Amino acid sequence: QIDLSRKVQRGFNFCVVDEIDSILIDEARTPLIISGQGEDDTYKYHEVDKYVDQLTEVEKDPKTGDYPDEVDMDPEARKNIKGDYKIDEKSKRVSFTDAGINKIDEILHKHNLIPAGTAVVDEENFEFVHYFTQAVRAHKLYKADVDYLVRDGQVQIVDEFTGRVLEGRRYGDGLHQAIEAKEHLRIAQRNRTLATITFQNFFRMYNKLSGMTGTAATEAVEFNKIYNLDVVAIPTNRPVARIDENDEVYLNEEDKWEAICKEIKEAHAKGQPVLVGTVSVEKSEHLSALLTKKGIRHEVLNAKNHAREAMIIAEAGAKGAVTIATNMAGRGTDIKLGGNPEFRARKRAGTNATEEQYEAAYKIEKEQWLKDNEEVKACGGLYVIGSERHESRRIDNQLRGRSGRQGDPGRSKFFISMDDDLMRLFGGERMKVMMSRIGMQPGEPIDHPWLNKGIAKAQAKVEDRNFEIRKHLLDYDDVLNEQRTVIYNQRDQLLADDNLADRVLNNAKDAVEQMFYSYTHSGRKNQEAAAAALNEEIRNTFGIQLPPERLTEDALLAALQNDITEKETLAGKENLNMFIRYQYVQIIDKKWLDQLEALESLREAVSLRSYGSKNPLTEYKIDGFNMFDEMMDTIRSTVMSRVFKVRIQLSPQAAEQRRQAAMRSHSSMNAQHSEAASVSQSASRSAGAQLSGDAARRQAAGGVMQRHTTGQSVTVRRTSPKIGRNDPCPCGSGKKYKMCCGRNA
Repeated sequence: QIDLSRKVQRGFNFCVVDEIDSILIDEARTPLIISGQGEDDTYKYHEVDKYVDQLTEVEKDPKTGDYPDEVDMDPEARKNIKGDYKIDEKSKRVSFTDAGINKIDEILHKHNLIPAGTAVVDEENFEFVHYFTQAVRAHKLYKADVDYLVRDGQVQIVDEFTGRVLEGRRYGDGLHQAIEAKEHLRIAQRNRTLATITFQNFFRMYNKLSGMTGTAATEAVEFNKIYNLDVVAIPTNRPVARIDENDEVYLNEEDKWEAICKEIKEAHAKGQPVLVGTVSVEKSEHLSALLTKKGIRHEVLNAKNHAREAMIIAEAGAKGAVTIATNMAGRGTDIKLGGNPEFRARKRAGTNATEEQYEAAYKIEKEQWLKDNEEVKACGGLYVIGSERHESRRIDNQLRGRSGRQGDPGRSKFFISMDDDLMRLFGGERMKVMMSRIGMQPGEPIDHPWLNKGIAKAQAKVEDRNFEIRKHLLDYDDVLNEQRTVIYNQRDQLLADDNLADRVLNNAKDAVEQMFYSYTHSGRKNQEAAAAALNEEIRNTFGIQLPPERLTEDALLAALQNDITEKETLAGKENLNMFIRYQYVQIIDKKWLDQLEALESLREAVSLRSYGSKNPLTEYKIDGFNMFDEMMDTIRSTVMSRVFKVRIQLSPQAAEQRRQAAMRSHSSMNAQHSEAASVSQSASRSAGAQLSGDAARRQAAGGVMQRHTTGQSVTVRRTSPKIGRNDPCPCGSGKKYKMCCGRNA
């Protein structure tokens, strides 16, 4: 859009965020992106997916469970490493060994995916390393029913924090296409980033930022450091009566599930409602199958049946209810002990019931609910069971917080196994080995303060790692944010500017000054060749040429001024302004998209500079701002060149009216104007045949070096040194000449 009134984003003043930790902390690991269609490379994902199984993982050391360390290996020993790639489960990254790159090269040549005589490491083929990387990630690191669902022929991302499907979202950088190829679905065309910003920089644009949540205390440092927000704890309305029991730790995952089923069965038998939290759709369905075998009725709430979410949560506190749910963050409903009388009344009265019918049904249900409520309280209230610890303590606290609302009784306990992802990745295999050595037996729980500290340390490690990911993302986006702020402000100024011709002329003055400076200091002995090169540059930039005797800076500026004035006369000032504005917006948008892609490529490339003892972030800042300056110069020069090169064509009627007006004006000319016209025509003839008649007349009229008075030609000569447009203004203001006394020069 080129109309300022069509902007949809208004100013950023005050913001209140509900579940602020979920938005500003959990979501902030990935930036906000607006995307459009990019190049169609979908067939490459299909091709690569066919052969990804031919690659194998590097063998780990059976004692330590780690990959062999290549840093201290000599080249010959490195060749003996078995396997093609290494996987980092913590950061979900894949890296290829030398053997892996060679195998990829072999596969690509065998199936004619790259030209013979070239290698995969060549620039024109290196994108295939990216395709193979994403294919390995899709197969080895992203699991169906854990990270995503396959539904209605689409890959739908599951939010790891809330357990809900993230409608309309796609993994970036080609990962989503790789997963679609893995699941043998139709691959959507790759997207191109049109605009991007991190959550941190977006919300920091607000003058005042605030929010609320029940679980911000553990992230107080990050809120203060990143968003300059203080965390204030508000006491509960009534004292918390919930009993939070110690974790039960088991050696194997099977023993843990068996213990959970036993605990549920005991609570269910005495009528106590149970809410079980799981970390994924896959595990919620696994527990559901175990409970079904044991004949325990239950409800399952996960991303596959979120349409029934309100009904399931409403009845989760009913007597004897068993509910299995994925992460409970933001479920948004208080679980009432004894069930929900409002929900039951609507069900009893029917969807078409009148207000009176609903009130009658509610009265009946309320009486029954009061009895159920007392019975459930007597059983101990809602029992919350965690099937494993989450990466963040906040998510555990959110699950626990479903019980014990408004002073109700409640109970919570977490069941953990040494095979859980958190314990396996951050506790390590050593902890499991140690548990076995101290006599821990399969099926036997252990409860020890030292173990609880170990679990807390593992969670703290994950929280620190996630904070570093967000901080790292923000460090790089801060560079982009400065450029984004400049380019968006410039764009807004252009939309509001009603005199863009002056902006173009100022840019032209800078360009002309640079041209003649280079011409003067070129050091060429052959002045004719230097003048010809200058004239060629002027023609390429502005679409005009000057005769050798008039090849001066002042003559060129006068010709350009005359060109703009004539275009304003022919097209109208408003129409010319709209044309320039459209050119600016079109080129800014195109160049900014190219800049976003260039910065993304630069960010991937600068990480390699750390091998040369250089700071990648510093290198990214230096190169990024150099690229930005170059982009801004390109935008200015491109628009300027287009405006001067464009030619306005009049309709036959307008041309005739203009001819008649010119004849009437011509008849009243005095001798002074006749003499000026004769000089102009002679200059026009000497300009050469390259220009059209209109262009020649504009050039001649604007390029005359003499001022005519009383029929005589008087040459104007400069008596003081020339002041450059970027030189300090001689008036002493401290500003550049072009921004002060030379503004209208």
